[in-house]
Amino acid sequence: MSFLWAIIAGLIIGLLAKLVVPGRQPIPLWLTVLLGIVGAIAGNALATAFGVRDTGGIDWIRHIFQIGVAAVLIAFISPMWARRRA
Repeated sequence: MSFLWAIIAGLIIGLLAKLVVPGRQPIPLWLTVLLGIVGAIAGNALATAFGVRDTGGIDWIRHIFQIGVAAVLIAFISPMWARRRA
């Protein structure tokens, strides 16, 4: 069941990250989900390193880290994907 939650979280985080990155990102949905999952894992590690992984209420800072890492990954991968497809 945790595998399913990872896919759902990756989809949400990846789509939010695509909204944050300016311009058009010509990457497929499966790559968006994959980068969202990687961003979620790396964002959790960053939040743990900064000591803000578990806070009272909603962990907004952790989610910002997750979306931020995913956005950086999408901004980095999108041009390479576009060149690969051209």
